[in-house]
Amino acid sequence: MTMKKSKVRISKVKQKNLKHTKLSKQGKLKNKRHKKKLAVLHKRNKGNNVQAKLNSAKEEEEEQSDHGEELLQMVEKEDLDFLKNAVASHSYSLLNHIRYSEGKQKGRKRKKEKDDEDIKVEKEYEDSASWIEPKRTKHLLPIKTKDGLVHRSVSEEFSENEAEPEEVPDKPMAEEEEVDSDAELEQELKAQENDEIDTSQPVSTAELLAAREEALCKRKLLIGVLASGLLEDPQLKNKNFKRLLDLMNEQTPELRITVRKLVTMSLLEVFKDVIPSYQIKHQDNQGVKLKKETLQLQNYEKTLLSSYRNYLQRLEKLVSVLNKKRGNSRVISQQEIKLGELALRCMCDLLVTHSYFNFSQNLVQMLVPYLNHHIPSVRETCANAMKTLFKNDKKGEISLEIVRRINHLVKSRSHSVHPEVLEVLLSLRIKEVNLDKEKEDDLKQKKLMKHKQRLLTLSKKERKRSKQLEALEKELLETKAEENKQAKQKYLTEITKIIFTIYFRVLKKAPSSKILSITLEGLARYAHCINMEFYQDIVNVLNQLLEQEQLGHREQLHCIQTVFTLLSGQGDFLNIDPFRFYKHLYCNLLIVNAGVNHRDLPVVLKTLNLALIHRRKRLTQQRIFAFTKRLATMAIQLLHNGSLGCLAIIRTIIQLNRSVDILLDPDSSVGQGVYFPELEDPEYCNASNSALWELVALQHHYHPTVSKFARNILLGVPASGEGCLPPELTKLSAEELYKEFDPSEMVFRPTIPIPKKVEAKSRPPKSFRLKNESFADYVKEISEKHTEGPLDFFENMSAT
Repeated sequence: MTMKKSKVRISKVKQKNLKHTKLSKQGKLKNKRHKKKLAVLHKRNKGNNVQAKLNSAKEEEEEQSDHGEELLQMVEKEDLDFLKNAVASHSYSLLNHIRYSEGKQKGRKRKKEKDDEDIKVEKEYEDSASWIEPKRTKHLLPIKTKDGLVHRSVSEEFSENEAEPEEVPDKPMAEEEEVDSDAELEQELKAQENDEIDTSQPVSTAELLAAREEALCKRKLLIGVLASGLLEDPQLKNKNFKRLLDLMNEQTPELRITVRKLVTMSLLEVFKDVIPSYQIKHQDNQGVKLKKETLQLQNYEKTLLSSYRNYLQRLEKLVSVLNKKRGNSRVISQQEIKLGELALRCMCDLLVTHSYFNFSQNLVQMLVPYLNHHIPSVRETCANAMKTLFKNDKKGEISLEIVRRINHLVKSRSHSVHPEVLEVLLSLRIKEVNLDKEKEDDLKQKKLMKHKQRLLTLSKKERKRSKQLEALEKELLETKAEENKQAKQKYLTEITKIIFTIYFRVLKKAPSSKILSITLEGLARYAHCINMEFYQDIVNVLNQLLEQEQLGHREQLHCIQTVFTLLSGQGDFLNIDPFRFYKHLYCNLLIVNAGVNHRDLPVVLKTLNLALIHRRKRLTQQRIFAFTKRLATMAIQLLHNGSLGCLAIIRTIIQLNRSVDILLDPDSSVGQGVYFPELEDPEYCNASNSALWELVALQHHYHPTVSKFARNILLGVPASGEGCLPPELTKLSAEELYKEFDPSEMVFRPTIPIPKKVEAKSRPPKSFRLKNESFADYVKEISEKHTEGPLDFFENMSAT
């Protein structure tokens, strides 16, 4: 059996679309707007042949198209004339293929009126803009500003025989335009800068300044675009490094210094943001296939490293201006010196922000000699960078490199260096360093050898267990990062050895140099790290310095502080009598006052705390009385924060030594004699026969906290009631009180309340008699006319 084929059902919409497509392919499709006219024409010509119908349809289409007459009427007269002349003269490359012919337009008449003046102006413009003809306009990517998008375009030379650019299928077109946009902007700005000022005519100063400002604005725009492109995507726009580095070689005399400053600072911010936290180490992977992403990353890192090296080389060249060699007669301008200081500041910033990146040791080798430069601002810049680096360094490796360079600098200059060279060492974070670590390691090694010998005699099962324990301990160390701590401790130990090598060499070979003061301060700072074997020798050397050398007040205080710091720790068990240093300290206390040397008071307070409180059990009673009396005398001649520090020490001494209460009673005394404050020996000044009358004067001090402290000491330190101190003050030490109430920042604590407004009371009228009656009548008459009384009237008259 044969089955009948069923007809395929097609919807009306699909049939209509198929018919529409067929008519459009045959060219018989009419627009909707022609349907009515075509229908009328069809009815009129009904009965004619097919040829007549086709001719009529063709004529109707021509009428409807009207050859662009409607569009022509929309164009203004001036624009139409301009386009006609442009097409006729071939002024624009975009209009070269257009041929304008003045034919008769069907259906409508064209207006032939022309404005001669407008045509003349347009021709003059076309003649002056003859550069448009051989060039073409290329649109660039827009720039986003706060006012919106700024569309840009570049005019390029065009030639018909110009070779087409090679196609790069791997890189999309959008990426290509984005990469080359900065280069096109650079070419555009350089092309605009080639327009030189016409030197045939005299040029005014204002025109020169305007031209310089315009050129500088173009440079700023270019630098900003290149730097922002690097910050957006450094891997894609790594070519901007080379363009910015080329701008550092600006040779235009009017712009050279300013442009170099701008490029130097821009590249500094770019490198600070782009440089990774790790050190880049490349290996030659020849013959090894890498992933595309890995290869791109390696190429970018190579470009970054080479650009960073070139940048440092250019900075070094700029900084070399600060080192004027002997025999060099070239006069260096102040602007070049400022540019060199700026480059030096950039190098310091790079060393601080990326201490462990590539070339960090080269930066250290470059910057350390500038700690001894003859310009104070240069020394200050390098010293601040080194101090910040020492405080932020968590590994200790770069700090060790800097300390080695400083040691080499001091030794090579025969200790004739500025104090800033050794001042930076005070910022090192050396807290607990054991210099006997090597001896302890040797003992551990011997114990380990004995342990190994014992393991040889162990059984197989016991050896296996010991291996498992060692592996477990190693894993625990790794989780606690114990290896990093050991490495840091090793670096700090090496740093401490080098520091004491510098200090001891200065004490031995250059005791009269200008770095002696900072050396003694460093010894006092790190005295707790010195090996006990050197305590006796250091004490003898410092005593010789105090007795033989003519040291200043600050140097003597540092010597005394060093000795008491040594004796307060492990040296407390040594048989060393610091009597002579108590004598030196007692003599130097009254030198400190509220003047310039008030800044030495923190050293005095720290030394007194070590000498009087930590060693109180080894002090005689007369010595305690003498120092307490001397502290009360000092409190009168210091600022309020210094007075608080001295009173805090007096209060602590009275709490720990009840025998000192006798100084609070003026009617009682110990022993015989009269108090001699001018004696240098505190043992024989008879301070026990005096009294702390200074506390009575300090009760009326201008600072309320000082008066509270003095009243508290006089009343016998009551627990509550009158004279009781607030608990937050009793917890602070003498040094903390000095810093807490420091008035150097123009801050008064507690704040002084604003005085209340007091209304003036009206004075009662005063009666008086005048000897001359006529004058008395005159005064009475005048006083009645005025509101004030007669006495006020006379006072006002006398004031005028």
